[in-house]
Amino acid sequence: MKVAALTPSRYEAWDAFVDYHPSGRIYQKTVWKAIFEQAFGRKTLYYYAEDEAGEIQGVLPLVHFHTFIAGKQLISLPYVNYGGPIFKHELAAELLMTKMRELLEATNSDVVEIRYDQPQAFDLPVKENKVTFYLSLPDSADDLLKSFKAKVRSQIKRPTKEGMYAQIGHINLLNDFYHVFCRNMRHLGTPVYSKKIFQVILNSLPEQTHIVVVYSKDGLPVAAAFLMGYKQTMEIPWASSLRKYNRYSPNMLLYWEALKLAIEKGYKIFDFGRGTREGGTYRFKKQWGGDEIQLYWYYLLGPNGQLPQVNKENPKFERAIKIWQKLPLWFTNLAGPPIVRNIP
Repeated sequence: MKVAALTPSRYEAWDAFVDYHPSGRIYQKTVWKAIFEQAFGRKTLYYYAEDEAGEIQGVLPLVHFHTFIAGKQLISLPYVNYGGPIFKHELAAELLMTKMRELLEATNSDVVEIRYDQPQAFDLPVKENKVTFYLSLPDSADDLLKSFKAKVRSQIKRPTKEGMYAQIGHINLLNDFYHVFCRNMRHLGTPVYSKKIFQVILNSLPEQTHIVVVYSKDGLPVAAAFLMGYKQTMEIPWASSLRKYNRYSPNMLLYWEALKLAIEKGYKIFDFGRGTREGGTYRFKKQWGGDEIQLYWYYLLGPNGQLPQVNKENPKFERAIKIWQKLPLWFTNLAGPPIVRNIP
């Protein structure tokens, strides 16, 4: 068995392996390799293990960072919740781990970060401060609605009583999605992705992606979500709402419409996306009744490597967040994209 660098001639075999593997994620597919390179402007390092017959036995997708904010890292995979090498057996895992160690040295990186939603048999440091929720979906939206507590059902109905309504679409709703998203990110003190990134994802994955937008009675977008489906799971990696309208609970209608869409499309699991345990977002997601899923981020450290702390919980970013929240929207929309592409 040997390890080789991915070339276009092996894209089809790589994608077939990801589709076949029970832990395969859409982010590990070659379409996302192109997104990391073209939309985010990052260098990728993709390797696979193959047997004597040329059959792929494991894949290793990595994205290279060497920035002032993130430091020197290889990440599998950045910007998203999942990634990591996947393999059929222990020998393939060992070969890919060896390759990671070689790449750690060759790129002069300090750390390799590997993101999973399942524990792995790696003898490596691991962070377990992030979780998500997986909600098993019934065959009909009516059955799902009946399974909710009365308070949740009431909150779902509240926005429509205020004249709010939802629309489901694709790139035709991108402007309205971004209208909400960039304002919410500024409110959170977080640099915003460029609109182009979402456009590239939508164009690259037209069948797997959707946008849901909730509008006020005056037709203004007040809550929005970006959805992505793969295999049996619909995920909501990005969702936002405008604080001004929180008292009307538009985010409840937003998530309900997303859940209904997932059922209509035949998905069996709804992934609420990662959050910090016991935070406000955590409590919002928990109320829908899904199973709490621990996320595992493993770290292969170089000689001078330390566990990275590039997140909002890091106290050294507190002052920067407060300043960002007070900046004008035009400036955060202009300055945010080149900053956030360097934050994995």
